[in-house]
Amino acid sequence: MDKKLKELSEEVYRELEAIQSNEQLEGFRLKFLSRKGAFAQLFEEFKLLPKEEKPKYGQNLNKFRQDVNSKYDELEKKYASSVKSEDVFDYSLPGRKKKTGSTHIITQTMDQIVELFKNLGFNVHEGPELESDYNNFEALNFPEDHPARDMQDTFFVNPGFLLRTHTSPVQIRLMQKQQPPIRAIMPGKVYRNEAISAKSYCLFHQIEGLYVDKNVTFAELKGTLVYFAQQFFGQGLKYRFRPSFFPFTEPSAEMDIWWETPEKGGRWLEILGCGMVDPNVLRNVGIDPEIYTGYAFGMGVERTCLSRYGMSDIRTLFDNDKRFLVQF
Repeated sequence: MDKKLKELSEEVYRELEAIQSNEQLEGFRLKFLSRKGAFAQLFEEFKLLPKEEKPKYGQNLNKFRQDVNSKYDELEKKYASSVKSEDVFDYSLPGRKKKTGSTHIITQTMDQIVELFKNLGFNVHEGPELESDYNNFEALNFPEDHPARDMQDTFFVNPGFLLRTHTSPVQIRLMQKQQPPIRAIMPGKVYRNEAISAKSYCLFHQIEGLYVDKNVTFAELKGTLVYFAQQFFGQGLKYRFRPSFFPFTEPSAEMDIWWETPEKGGRWLEILGCGMVDPNVLRNVGIDPEIYTGYAFGMGVERTCLSRYGMSDIRTLFDNDKRFLVQF
């Protein structure tokens, strides 16, 4: 017991002299003064001594521990004052919330449009952005000399494949593998080789719709689109349908809405194109136009978004300016 007490004393005072920081002081406490430290082990051995030896060693052991505790307390006061407030973590503070992004305004608009048509019984279908010339043009009744085939409008990868210029190829793919009745919408990205300006961009989003069944009429098309416009832009909306031309529909029309503006007092805005599916398109996908008829429509999501929120520059939607995005 004398030997252990002497060895422990030499080690303790040697390490006390070497302490230079609060971290070293904490290491000393754990090693010698904690419940499993050297002093605790020594006191456990003291309990096993014969009764006649305990007074002798007990007095020395208690005096030694009191002296070490006193020196430890002095060092603790010394180094506690040197701890900076920023080094102390307050575990009672509330946690920091993780900042997450929000859904982009284009995606929000597209999701809202899709949801409206899903409520009318339309299914959602998607297709590849790299398309064949056949699905993008030929099957949709585009003549070989149509201006949309020109390199100025289309990004061609090679003579047979291109970046789709509309989501109509998804309609072709769907009609090729499924017989009527078909009621579906096709959201997605499309690409046009156009100069970037306030009104046009080389990339944008479209949502197209298709309904093919027996005895489908233009009146059903009009009722569907009027319902959509009133739900999306608000009840009491003024609208009109104008005759137009698209290679894949006959007859064809464009739908305008009346948009009030503080500067000009109001004007007509085109929001979508539509029409009855051309019989040639139905034949190209193996559907008999003598039995089935159908309608189709398509709208640009960016244009619809600009109209709804009163914006004038399409580039704003792609600039990734946080000051703009946080508003939505």
